[in-house]
Amino acid sequence: MNLVLVASAASAALSEKETESEHDAHIAGTEEGAIAVDRGVHADDQVIEEMIVWGRALSQKGTALSASEGLVGFADFETRPLQRVGELVEVVPGMVATQHSGEGKANQYYLRGMNLDHGSDFSAYFEGMPVNMRAHAHGQGYLDLNFLIPELISTVRYAKGPYAADRGDFSTAGTTSLSLYDRLDYAFVDVQAGSDEFRRLVSAGSVDIGDGHLLGAVEIKRDDGPWTLGSDVKKTNVLAKYTGHAGDYDTSIVLSHYDNEWNSTDQVPQALVRADVLDRFDFLDPALGGESSRTSLIAGVSSDQLQAGLYVSRYKLNLFNNFTFFLDDQLNGDQIEQKDRRTIYGGNITYDFEVGGSSTLRLGGEFRYDDIDDANLYQTTARVRRNTVRDDSVQWLSLGTFAELQTHWTERLRSTLGVRVDQYDYDVDASIAVNSGSGDELQVTPSAAFAYSVNDFIELYANWGRGFHSNDVRGATIAVDPLSGDPVDTVDIFVEQQGAELGARLEGWNGLNLTLTYFWLESDSELLFVGDSGATEPND
Repeated sequence: MNLVLVASAASAALSEKETESEHDAHIAGTEEGAIAVDRGVHADDQVIEEMIVWGRALSQKGTALSASEGLVGFADFETRPLQRVGELVEVVPGMVATQHSGEGKANQYYLRGMNLDHGSDFSAYFEGMPVNMRAHAHGQGYLDLNFLIPELISTVRYAKGPYAADRGDFSTAGTTSLSLYDRLDYAFVDVQAGSDEFRRLVSAGSVDIGDGHLLGAVEIKRDDGPWTLGSDVKKTNVLAKYTGHAGDYDTSIVLSHYDNEWNSTDQVPQALVRADVLDRFDFLDPALGGESSRTSLIAGVSSDQLQAGLYVSRYKLNLFNNFTFFLDDQLNGDQIEQKDRRTIYGGNITYDFEVGGSSTLRLGGEFRYDDIDDANLYQTTARVRRNTVRDDSVQWLSLGTFAELQTHWTERLRSTLGVRVDQYDYDVDASIAVNSGSGDELQVTPSAAFAYSVNDFIELYANWGRGFHSNDVRGATIAVDPLSGDPVDTVDIFVEQQGAELGARLEGWNGLNLTLTYFWLESDSELLFVGDSGATEPND
C-alpha cells in the first residue's frame, strides 16, 4: 500500500514538459505500463479517455550512448531519505559523496576508482547551468550542491566516461543534469523536527498563469548536529520557476537564492580519542566553519530541434579550516580563511539536423566567463586575519563547440561520432606580481560510440573518448611559492584524459533491468591547485 501511495504522489507532480510521446516511451519501459494505456479515438482524433500508469523504469535501450548512462527521478526521490543534499548525486551507480567541514561546504566525490576531490572530474548542471567552479579559493572544480531543494528535483540524468561531446571540463569520470519540476498539482508544507536542534521547513506550490506555470518554494533549516560544538546551521533557500510557451518553443526562467552559515567540527587526533582526552565528537579549534551564498538567474528556450539557455550567477564564500592545528605556528595556530567572490556569465545552444534518412547531426556551442573578484587565502586566528597569503583576481573566458553525428546503419546497429573544441583565455592579477599573467590554450577531444541491439531485450555498447579537466590557471602563471618565496614550476592548463568501455543493457525481460560495464580510464596527471596552502602540488 505504501508503494502505491508514493507512486500516486509522484504522478501528481509530473512535469508539464513531458509530451505524450515521452510518456509512451517511459511507460514502454514497464510491462504493467505497456498494458495500462487505453485510448479511444474518434475519426477526428478526439481523445475520449486516457489513463496513464507511471513507472520509474524509464527505457534507455535504443537511445542511450553507453551502458553506464541513465535517468533517475520522480518517485525515486520521494521514497529516498536524504541527510545531505549531496546524496542527490549518489543515485548515480557507484558514486560516493562524503562530507566534512560542515553542511555548507561542497562534498567530496568518488567514482570509478578516482578521488574526485570536490568535483575535479565530476560535473553537474542545474537547469542547464554548470555548477562546478574554476579557480576556486578551496579547490579546482568545486561542486557545491547545497543550493538545491531536494523536493523540487524531478530527475537526475547521468553519464560516465568521456564519450559525450556536449560535456567538457570536469566530466571525465561522470556528469549529471538536474532538472526541476515545472509545476505541482498540489501545494505542500513539510515541517520536520528532531534531536540536536534539527528543524526544517519546506513549502512549495504552483499556480497557472495563462498557458504557463509559476512554481515557488522556500526552505529554512536549522541544525546543531551530534557534535560537542553545535553546527549552528542557518540555511535558507528560495526558488521560483516560470515555464511557458512562445510560439513553437517552450520557455523557462529560474531564479534561486541560497544563503548559509555554519560551524564545523573537523578531524581530531585519533591518539587523543583513544587516550580519552577527547571524545570523537569533540573539537580542537572552536572557530571553524563558514558562510556562503549563491544567487542565480537561468533562462531557457527549447523545441524538438533547438535548445538554448543563458545564465548569470553571483557567488560568495568565506571558509575557515585548520588541518594541522599548531604544527606550523605553535603560538597562533594554523587556521586559514579562504575567500571567494565571483560572478559567472554563460550560455549554450544546440541544434539537431536531419542528414539523409538515417543520420542526425547535432551542433552546439557554449560560452562561460568567470569574473573572479577574490580567490584569496589568509592565515587567521579565531577568524581574525593575521596574514595574507594570496590575494588574487581572475578573469577566465571559455568557448566550446561540438559536433555529434548519429547514424543508424541498420535497424540494429547505430553509431555516434563526436568532436569537441575548447578555447580558454585567462588573466590572473596576483598580489605577488611575479605570479600574475595571462594566456590562452586550445583543446580538441574526439569520441566514438557504437550500439548494437541483439534482440528486443539486449543492447551491446562500445565506447571510446578523450576528455580533460582544467587546472587552476593560477598554477599556469605562478612563479614563486606564496608562503616560502621559493621558485616553483608552472602546470599545464589542460590535463588530458581518455577512457573506454564495453557494456551491455538488459531491459524489460520478465521485469528485469540490468546493465554490465567494463571500463578503462586514465589521466595524464593530477596536478591540482591546493587552496589550503596557495600552491600547486601533484596528487597520486
